[in-house]
Amino acid sequence: MTTKSSGAEALLSRLNLRRLEGGRYEILIPPNANIAADTVGRHAQGPRSGDPALVFEDTAGQVTRLTYAELDQAASRLASGLADMGVGRGDRVALHLGQRVEAAIGHLALYKLGAIAVTVSQLYGADTVRHILSDSGTKVLLTEDRAWAPLRHLKADLTDLKHVVVVGAPGLDERTFAAVQAAGSPDLRAETTRAEDPALLIYSSGSTGLPKGVLHAHRVLWAYNVSTSLFYNLEMEEPDLVFWTPADWAWVGGWNDTVLPAWFHGHAMVASQHRFEAEWAYAFMARHGVTHSFMTPTALKRLAQVETPRQRWPDLKLRTVWTGGEPLPGETLRWLTEVLGVSCNEGYGLTEVNHMIGNCARLKPAKHGSMGFELPGHWAYLVDENGNEVGAGEPGEIVTRAECATLFQGYWGQPDLTAEMRLGSWVRTRDLAVKDADGYYFYRGRMDDLIKSAGFRIGPAEIEECLASHPAVADSGVIGVPDVERGQVVKAYVLLKAGHRGSSELIAALQTHVRSSLGGYKVPRLVEFVWDLPVTTSGKVSRKELRARNAHSQQA
Repeated sequence: MTTKSSGAEALLSRLNLRRLEGGRYEILIPPNANIAADTVGRHAQGPRSGDPALVFEDTAGQVTRLTYAELDQAASRLASGLADMGVGRGDRVALHLGQRVEAAIGHLALYKLGAIAVTVSQLYGADTVRHILSDSGTKVLLTEDRAWAPLRHLKADLTDLKHVVVVGAPGLDERTFAAVQAAGSPDLRAETTRAEDPALLIYSSGSTGLPKGVLHAHRVLWAYNVSTSLFYNLEMEEPDLVFWTPADWAWVGGWNDTVLPAWFHGHAMVASQHRFEAEWAYAFMARHGVTHSFMTPTALKRLAQVETPRQRWPDLKLRTVWTGGEPLPGETLRWLTEVLGVSCNEGYGLTEVNHMIGNCARLKPAKHGSMGFELPGHWAYLVDENGNEVGAGEPGEIVTRAECATLFQGYWGQPDLTAEMRLGSWVRTRDLAVKDADGYYFYRGRMDDLIKSAGFRIGPAEIEECLASHPAVADSGVIGVPDVERGQVVKAYVLLKAGHRGSSELIAALQTHVRSSLGGYKVPRLVEFVWDLPVTTSGKVSRKELRARNAHSQQA
């Protein structure tokens, strides 16, 4: 990104950036880095040692609070206990703990040891958990009894798994988390690790196949600091901020985009394992004074269905929201800024290479429906199938350069799959977008979600965005379905707002709405009203599941 604004220059000067010739920036990464030492560790001995680092509210409403000093000591104790069990540099240790105190302690302990934290969502089923633990060669599993009980039979198939450490009641030959932690020393110091040493293995689900292990190094904290600071509106240096996310800590959005930035800058992180519900979320945020949050567009659309939230929860302090993972409808953005009264910045990227594009309201105004602009320290281009750049207004695949600081180290054990991320010298995303004359990008969907109808290439995201602007629509999912004449036609699954009922008249109204906004060839020829929409484990509307649902209905 280039910038000519002296005001923007002053704001960007706070970040780990170096200005290059031509107005671009380079993200600066220290040669040595350790995620534990550079987050909680950097504050545990300083003036913030007594400040709250983690506040956890369990499902019964009981609250646990840990200061930076207490959290750091707890992590050292666990790290020492794990070291006594043989865990060291490069060993893979899986965290199957959800959002809770022990998950935070576990992450920090593993970084201190130079081990690799393998994240396992509790939303995953048995086959996926077996795959992750086997594929990664996990040596030790940190889990909790409630989540592990129905999966305990998997251990017999996992030859690399030597120890299971359980929060709660252990099974045969298992140890309790509390016992391992109690056996350790609070004085263990973090290993001196290099920025390129591996630290975090996140299993990311694609449109096909089992999840792939995405390996990141300790530098990911510093690489993300520029973009996370922008997404949180360059407010990270202000005092007394409180962070929360409903996103699973097993994924980038929950852990890398929320927890680590909060701790890097010395703020409080609030956590809960409560299932996301809009009214509960408002009450929870008001109760804990949450000021900043990462939420998916799906979660934000649920919040937008609650009327007059500021009146109902007058103690609500929420001021800045960052969103990503799927496009944010312009109507939802308008509601967030005009009704809820918060700043909302959208960010784009992949688990593999992140944050090339996004918004920061303090740098440039957002455009409704846009995913943002190229961020400082990053490169974002749009290219055709041959790797040639396309012009403004033309759809193309989003690509970046191999120098991108947020680029992963590769897919675990799959070098050929890692190589497939390349298109010549470009790093691929397989996401489609168009860029306008002002440099703003507009998402058009995954390449495998692309609808090809009568010679037209149609991105489902823009139709979903258009439908969201209709007053009757709460949410939608758009797919292409087979058609003899056109190859495919557009089908929309529509979730209505309270007080609206599906009818042939409403279908016609929605089709007219899309036709007048986007053109006739993008009109959903098929519309189905649904009571809910399937979502992925990361909270996105699952077009893959909608395609399967349509195929099943055709066979019935």
